[in-house]
Amino acid sequence: MATEVRNNTALERFELTTDGHPAGYIEYQDTGDERALVHTEIYPDFEGRGMANALVKAALDASRDEGFAILPMCPVVQHFITTHPDYIAYVPQRARELFGLPQ
Repeated sequence: MATEVRNNTALERFELTTDGHPAGYIEYQDTGDERALVHTEIYPDFEGRGMANALVKAALDASRDEGFAILPMCPVVQHFITTHPDYIAYVPQRARELFGLPQ
């Protein structure tokens, strides 16, 4: 199964495809040097296959590469960061408590 994530800047979302089929997306909003990841959606036919983790990881890595700090507004993104502590550094120190993340 081939998955791909691309940043659709016109719609402000990262889109996940699997074998060429839309599988889900993460919506975001940029403000200055911060990117708020606000909503994650995995389409029903693709649930339960780890697609959300792949999408969140790709969105976080791409956002970091673009120079953004992350505001994990979406519970899926918050959970991913909590269970992958290397990504906590992507969240500004001042915002970690707000999102229930370790300092």
